[in-house]
Amino acid sequence: MALARARRRERGVDYWPGFVDAMATLLLAIMFLLSVFVLAQFLLSQEITSRDAVLDRLNAQVNELTQLLALEQANAQDAEDQLASLRASLAEAEAEQSRLQQLLASDSGRSEEAQQRIGTLTGELEEERQVSQRALSQVELLNQQISALRQQIGALEAALEVSEQRDVEAKAKIADLGRRLNVALAQRVQELNRYRSDFFGRLREILSDRENIRIVGDRFVFQSEVLFASGATEINENGREEMRKLANAILDLQKEIPPEIDWVLRVDGHTDDVPLSGTGRYRDNWELSTARATSVVKFLIENGVPASRLVAAGFGEYQPLDPADTPEARARNRRIELKLTEK
Repeated sequence: MALARARRRERGVDYWPGFVDAMATLLLAIMFLLSVFVLAQFLLSQEITSRDAVLDRLNAQVNELTQLLALEQANAQDAEDQLASLRASLAEAEAEQSRLQQLLASDSGRSEEAQQRIGTLTGELEEERQVSQRALSQVELLNQQISALRQQIGALEAALEVSEQRDVEAKAKIADLGRRLNVALAQRVQELNRYRSDFFGRLREILSDRENIRIVGDRFVFQSEVLFASGATEINENGREEMRKLANAILDLQKEIPPEIDWVLRVDGHTDDVPLSGTGRYRDNWELSTARATSVVKFLIENGVPASRLVAAGFGEYQPLDPADTPEARARNRRIELKLTEK
């Protein structure tokens, strides 16, 4: 018991993993919010572009109808001027007819000439009346056309107003959608981060505080030597024991995570920067890292973890933890990383 107390005093309290988890969580939340903002901006720009196209088309129709209305109004004015001229001519003809009738009454000797003139004037008067009637008909038709154009312009203006109102409503809906999406994503991130912290805590307890098994940021890291012999992709016996513990921890965690969180455990394989000889089974470090990640995934599946919750990825030597050109740095870079994330 004294030895155990001495070991606990030597270990102390390590706050660094919790701080790293918090910073990683904050960074992940910021990245999600930025993604949502970009998505909302894209959707808003698409909606505004569509609305602007509709508004431009309606404005073009209004301008065209306005020009037609102005043309019809000019034609109506010409017809009215012509009608006024015909009315003046008609008035003059009627005055001449009245004067001739007076002459006929006062001078019976000229009755025949007067009647001839009256007949001529009557015919001209009838022609003027017919022309006036046609002009009135044209004016009436132009008025009907003007009225129809005004109705069309009114309908277009109403449609334009409705479109603008819909545009405002669409922008409000997009803003509300973006806000709700931000809240939902933030909640999802918080929930997943909470389960990730629980998962890593359990792994830390199950796998003990071994130097070659540790937490780096939001990932659980196994040095390759724990699981594989040099250049091999088959998990050794010690590694199998550790992976069985990992599989049990995943199965326990699966029972607690709500079904609406679509999570996966990503297994990433990494190697050092030493090229392979080319005579072995694998041509380069890409193939070796991918094969090791796949080997871990298959072993977890054999131990009951659903295949739909696992992802294997190989990164070769291109994501080093330590870029130094030393044997110690290369040993750190040869690793298997586990990350609990969403699909």
